[in-house]
Amino acid sequence: MLSAITRFVFIVCLAFIAAYITLANWGVNFAITAGMTVLAIPLAYSYVNLARLRKYAIANAVENMPLPSGFWEEVFFRLQRLVRNLKLEIQSIEKQHNRFIEAFQASPNGIVMLDDQDQIEWCNAIAERFFGLEFKRDVLQRINFLIRRPEFIQYLNKRIFEGPLLLERMGPEGNLSLMVQAFPYGDKRHLLLVQDVTDLQKADAMRRDFVANVSHEMRTPITVLMGFLETIQSLDLDKAQQTQYIELMMSQAQRMKSLVEDLLTLANLEANTLPAPMQAVQVPTIMALLKNDAQALSQGKHAFNFEVLTSASILGEERELLSAFSNLVSNAVRYTPDVGMVSVKWSLNADGQGEFSVTDTGPGIASEHLSRLTERFYRVDRSRSRDTGGTGLGLAIVKHIANRHHAQLQIESSPGKGSTFRLRFPKERISL
Repeated sequence: MLSAITRFVFIVCLAFIAAYITLANWGVNFAITAGMTVLAIPLAYSYVNLARLRKYAIANAVENMPLPSGFWEEVFFRLQRLVRNLKLEIQSIEKQHNRFIEAFQASPNGIVMLDDQDQIEWCNAIAERFFGLEFKRDVLQRINFLIRRPEFIQYLNKRIFEGPLLLERMGPEGNLSLMVQAFPYGDKRHLLLVQDVTDLQKADAMRRDFVANVSHEMRTPITVLMGFLETIQSLDLDKAQQTQYIELMMSQAQRMKSLVEDLLTLANLEANTLPAPMQAVQVPTIMALLKNDAQALSQGKHAFNFEVLTSASILGEERELLSAFSNLVSNAVRYTPDVGMVSVKWSLNADGQGEFSVTDTGPGIASEHLSRLTERFYRVDRSRSRDTGGTGLGLAIVKHIANRHHAQLQIESSPGKGSTFRLRFPKERISL
């Protein structure tokens, strides 16, 4: 194809030739007219194509414009290819941008992008929920105007972001603990990452409480043991007094032994997250053992009613089931006053689920305590729990065993009307 300069020279030469021929035949005026006409025709053609190009450019449809002929065909073709490639590149960038936004939105952590003036450029939905923000409303607002916590404002103003900042009582209900840290990037901008550490804070608090409770529970019997030992060492006691003190020491030692055994049982249950094996456990046999243990613990002070209304077995771990059932029965005996009644029943409900229930005529439990009864060392009445010999771990053990057997622990109680503790096993765990 001819170059643009070659085409221009060719047209000019053609105009001169036309003017020369006309000059020879019709004179000067006709020669000028012929030359101008030859030059005007391609100029008019170019103007028409420029007008078409302007029309399609305004409509943002250059890549769909029909190609003209001649010199402008190559110009339009290259322009169309350039526009098409640019649009494809822009679409690719937009897709990549959308993927980044989707990834940030899927993050479990809050993300806030701040400009050099700490104005919000973008934030994800998690950050909106954590801080009560609304991106469309709060975009380009200074974040310290929206989060008015003094420690957060001080954290931003200091501009020392090596460590995170803990914000408590955050969220729509004020029950979240958030770990916030700013990371500089770009041109004096900052990326604010927000992590919900509420569960971690609760776990840490539970760990501290657990250590404190274990220390407290162990300290009392150890103190009693040491006191009796010092008494025996320092005083000249007769045989009867020594026997009495030794029996008291044995009682305290047994209390520590029970606590250690319950701690080991709970630790093993928490470490084993797999479901219990599907082995048939004969509940009537367990009920007979429970009755003997309950009567021995009661020493004739309570009335008992043990009912086995079905011969169905439970598919699970016999040792764990015996431990769970025994904890429920022993709790009922310990917390039921003398001459009270304890009823234990094994049955199938209308849905084919197995139900092991223990009902007592004890003092009952207020509703505000029911949801916390399965916490380790949680006691409604701490002094009474120590008097009854409980370790405070029994219901926590029952809950973990229930989870291993896909069972539900249900507690019904009201002050002055006694309590019912029920373990409900799904049909898949019942063998008829």
